[in-house]
Amino acid sequence: MKKKALIIGGSGGLSGRLAVLANKEYDVWTLTRGKRPLPKGVTPITCDREDSAGFQNAILGQHIRWDVVFDCICMNKLHAEQDLQVLSNVTNRLVVISTDSVYDPTKKRTPQNEQGIFIEEQGAPSVCSYAGNKRNMEHVFLDYFIESEGNLNVTIFRPGHIYGPGFMLGCFPEHSRQNDLVRLIQAGEPLRLVGGGIYLTQPIFVDDLAHAMLNCVDKEKTYNEIFCIGGPEAVENKRYYEIIGELLGNTVSVKEVPLTGYAEAHPEFAGHLCHRIYDISKLRDAGVSLPSTSLAEGMKRTLDL
Repeated sequence: MKKKALIIGGSGGLSGRLAVLANKEYDVWTLTRGKRPLPKGVTPITCDREDSAGFQNAILGQHIRWDVVFDCICMNKLHAEQDLQVLSNVTNRLVVISTDSVYDPTKKRTPQNEQGIFIEEQGAPSVCSYAGNKRNMEHVFLDYFIESEGNLNVTIFRPGHIYGPGFMLGCFPEHSRQNDLVRLIQAGEPLRLVGGGIYLTQPIFVDDLAHAMLNCVDKEKTYNEIFCIGGPEAVENKRYYEIIGELLGNTVSVKEVPLTGYAEAHPEFAGHLCHRIYDISKLRDAGVSLPSTSLAEGMKRTLDL
């Protein structure tokens, strides 16, 4: 008999691939708002997690004890508190996705490990931002790690740029998560990259991240821990775009956007204007299978070539 897994999410780029891959080992339930198609073979639970009472009733009403729950859309403090309150009744294993954006981009290490200077420590008014909310979410679990008696074992991943089928391409301003990036490259239009795209990045192919999430479930060294994770290669951001061009048969030209003053004028991109590479030795030492898909191979699969 298959084990049972619940995915909070299930129709997104990561959660959808996770559902497909998990289905080989688990019977899979997904909790979504029911607005987008789900992968075949999953059992849907329809609920808006912003409705706390509805979330609780939807999950507890299944009368199922899951072997693991994956929360791909835990976005803030309230979501984390919701997980601890509700999911502890239906599982003893939880895997959560955070982000590398929780680090202060002006003080990141190269490579960055799990310890660092975080955004709340820089005095910036970022507590309501995506990154700020993710860090507040982490604090709920960090407090739980200290106080926990072990009834719910939690693992948190901090990926950087995730790419693959279902994700918009583009990892750096001014071409970050851009719908028409392929068209621009095929048309031979110069790409406007801040600083010429010289910062290092370590993109992770979506299947590699999903496999790590699945592989960590039974690894006790991952219990109540946070892990950085990235792909097997670190490249300059401009190389990311050049690889796409090579796969499409087009030469990519870059028009440099001056770096000076850009972060101040565009604070939404501050987390990109730094090196985004990671020390994943903690993940390796915990016995988790490391990402192995090359950037060229992952892009080929993303572009369906």
